[in-house]
Amino acid sequence: MSYAKDRRNDYGENDKSSRKSIRRNKRTPNRSDRHRASQVLTDAAGATVDVEVAERAENALLAKKSMWYTTRWRKWRDAPLADIVSYKLRRRAELGIDTPDAVAARLARISRRRIR
Repeated sequence: MSYAKDRRNDYGENDKSSRKSIRRNKRTPNRSDRHRASQVLTDAAGATVDVEVAERAENALLAKKSMWYTTRWRKWRDAPLADIVSYKLRRRAELGIDTPDAVAARLARISRRRIR
């Protein structure tokens, strides 16, 4: 049951760094959007409110799409543990690290546990 339910990071980066990078990648678009909005709105700010300047600022904000839509960063789902283990076992057999018979026996045990 554990081979089917448990999941592992197979994206290719350190799994510990994912904890920080996921937060950073979700935070960056919001920060850039806030920065762009504050730059546009500082031009429109002043003691007296000019309708034309306010409309230009609003159009400038609406004209450019958010970074969420342009960069499209998305989280990558983790792979099931059984797939990771079977890939590693097959690779060990191909490289000659382990005998093909031992790998076949281990793969049979993994597939048997996945069926239950």
